[in-house]
This record gives sequence, C-alpha cells and structure tokens, in this order.
Amino acid sequence: MSTAAASTRPPRAEADPIDVLLAAGGSRRRAAALAASATFGRRAMLKIKHDPKQLVDSAAIPILFTVLFTYLFGGAVSASTGDYLKMLLPGVLSMSIAIVTMYGGARLAQDVRSGAFDRFHGLPIWRGAFVVGGLLSDAARYLFAGTIVVVLGLIMGYRADGGAPGVLAAVVLVVVFGLSLSLLWAGVALVTRDPAVVISIANAVLIPLSFASNIFVQPSTMPGWLQAFVDVNPLSHVATAARVLMNDTGGAGGAIGWSLTATAVITVVCAPITLRLYSKQN
Repeated sequence: MSTAAASTRPPRAEADPIDVLLAAGGSRRRAAALAASATFGRRAMLKIKHDPKQLVDSAAIPILFTVLFTYLFGGAVSASTGDYLKMLLPGVLSMSIAIVTMYGGARLAQDVRSGAFDRFHGLPIWRGAFVVGGLLSDAARYLFAGTIVVVLGLIMGYRADGGAPGVLAAVVLVVVFGLSLSLLWAGVALVTRDPAVVISIANAVLIPLSFASNIFVQPSTMPGWLQAFVDVNPLSHVATAARVLMNDTGGAGGAIGWSLTATAVITVVCAPITLRLYSKQN
C-alpha cells in the first residue's frame, strides 16, 4: 500500500471500555475482576461530564459547612475562629465526606431505573465489579471533597500540628469510612431503585448522626442522654480520630482503633447484603 493511501485512511476510533466488556460477553470470555471494576469506575467518573451536579455537590457541601459553622459558632464556642478551626475542621472533614456518600447510592439507583444496570448484569464478569467500580469513583469524589476542606481550612488560618502526614492519614481514614457507608447506600439503592428515596433515607440517617456528635461542640456541654448517644456514634469516633491525627494531640491508637472498628462493622454487615442484593437483581 502506498504512503499516500495510508495517510488518507481514517484514524481508528478508540474502543469504548463498556463495549469491550459487552464483546467479551458475546464470546463468553470472563473479564478479569480488577479490569472490569476499573472499567465501571471509569464509566462512573465519565458520567460526571454529563451530570456536573455530582461534582458541584461534592464541592459545595464541604465549603458550606466549613465556612458557615466556623464563622457562625467560632466566636461563641471558642475564643476565636482560629481556635475553633482546630476542633471543627477535622470534624467537618468527616461530616462532609459522610454526607457526600449518599450520591453514590443515588447514582446506582439511577442506573437501575434507566436500564443500564440490566445491560451490565448479564456480562461474564465478577459479580461485584459493578459495585466495586462505583466504590472506586466514590473514593475519587471523597478525596476531592476532603481536599477542598483541607485547602479551605488552610486559607482560613488552620494549621495542622500533625503536619502533612497527619492530614493525609486523617483523609485516608475518613475516605475508608465513607466507602463503608457507600456499601450501605448501594444496598438501599438496590432495594428502593429510586435516587430520591436513597437521598431521603441517607439524609434521615446522616443528619442526626452529624449534629448529635462531637463535631461542633464538646459532648460535656450536652445532656447526659445525648452524651450517651454521642459516645456510640460512629461519626464521633471518626471525627475524633481525624482530630487526633491532624492536631497531633496524642492518644491516636485508641481513637483510630474505634474508628476502624466502626468502619469494619459497617463493611462486614453491608458488603454481603449489598452483593447478595446485586446478584438477585433481574
């Protein structure tokens, strides 16, 4: 073939990763679990281009809570907003990521309603690839939300005594906790199949957990019955662990241990239920 003819040949279009999986389904080749999970994760990230609201919510919630509560309660709770940020920022980091977790479940419910879920369910891939792929995209959004909280806090005057390692460890800890909540909302999505219902249920759970916690004020200022709830609230344990890591206040082992225990319990309970619900979808 001449060079001129070769130069006029149209460029080969890049294959869509989902189409590759569907092609594998036609020949009944089983796609690798990791590759399939990464493909669904990439798909979930690409959906943000068509629905930027997902990214806007991940940015607006951290900004709103960080700025609003710092200047609303900073002078009343502490001597200054700078002192209050020491307590508030790690808690807002935990709260913001916890609240953002609901959107992963809403996205899954939308896939179920639109029929996309049925398209992928029959593929010869690992059963959990669709769920794990969603978790990978969720982790990216949680890191995005966490970065906004930290950067905004630095702009407002927060200084982490734990340094960059403490901040990074706190963000990772909170993101892992957020992924355990993602499994919970994924299960809710597979049951309800309605994004609005998923968000309503998540708000009914997360808002009381967020405000009946040690994120905004010390539990010692609360009535005894409320202190008892705060002490067993998993979000309180995560906020305490993030606070210890970021502020380097000591006693990290116990706080991190309780936080990881809460994360493990939620994961152990929700993961099998969610995967079972997934496998039973028609």
